[in-house]
Amino acid sequence: MANYKELEGFGVQTLATDPDSAGWAGSIFYNSTSGTFKTVKPGGIAAGTWASGGTLNNSRTEAAAGVGTQTAAMIVGRSPAPAAVTEQYNGSAWTEVADLNSARGRGQGAGASYTSALVFGGVLVPADTTSALNESWNGSSWTEVGDLPTARSDGGGFGTQTAAILAGGNRGTPTTATFSWNGTSWASATAINTARGENAAAGIQTAGIIFGGREPANSVATELYNGSTWTTTSSMNTGRYLLGGFGTQTSAIASSGTPATTSAEAWDGSTWTTVSSLANPATSQNTAAGADNTSGLVAAGTATEEWNAPEVVINTLTTS
Repeated sequence: MANYKELEGFGVQTLATDPDSAGWAGSIFYNSTSGTFKTVKPGGIAAGTWASGGTLNNSRTEAAAGVGTQTAAMIVGRSPAPAAVTEQYNGSAWTEVADLNSARGRGQGAGASYTSALVFGGVLVPADTTSALNESWNGSSWTEVGDLPTARSDGGGFGTQTAAILAGGNRGTPTTATFSWNGTSWASATAINTARGENAAAGIQTAGIIFGGREPANSVATELYNGSTWTTTSSMNTGRYLLGGFGTQTSAIASSGTPATTSAEAWDGSTWTTVSSLANPATSQNTAAGADNTSGLVAAGTATEEWNAPEVVINTLTTS
């Protein structure tokens, strides 16, 4: 009978820590720290899971915005008491930082990190009126900058502090209107194909994606933006609004939403795939942050759930 070395061309390697790169998939190794033999299987989106993260200092729903990555995220506004409060996440804990100048919820945000971001539009608290206000974050304080051309809430915001897009929005009267931000002012851009509000979005100004929302029915519609035009593409598996969304045009996650659900879906640039569910339904829009469909977070109430899709899955070998 052939042994492992004869079959693979090399012996079982000894490692002090488990490998985390896809190149190890299909291997067997001996972990000298745990004293066990292990196998390495392919990971990816199908192997992704949600796990509890740090607890928010302020319980909130209908936040004004959530931006950044899993290890450098920011959540702003509403619930309704902490409607101006800003919190930052470092990958393990939330910390309160400077408040917004204008308390609000149900707004939109853009930004790749918690050091630079925008929050625009939303519903002012306690006035409950739709806002056109736009605030810019420099890592320590908020400054009011150029307003939106039209007051807007519940849209899909994506991009950076100096190059952002607002697509769709509004409760009850969904719109197709799109606005583009150049770091100084907003201008009208090409309208989306399907009017919707309470939708999610991800990406950058020249390569964005919007998905879900209300039209007024629970939407499955997905549209891609190339910086000038919108193209309708593959639909989501589950219609939802007030959902969380993060990632890029080719690598995104849609999570939770209304009707209250724990389901999540991953986008690979062409299709949506249902993935592991969250522990709790999170029905407030724009409280998600993440760089792509391999890592991110969703925050609602005081709970944070972190999404991770590892490159490989390590299993301990058992013998009989």
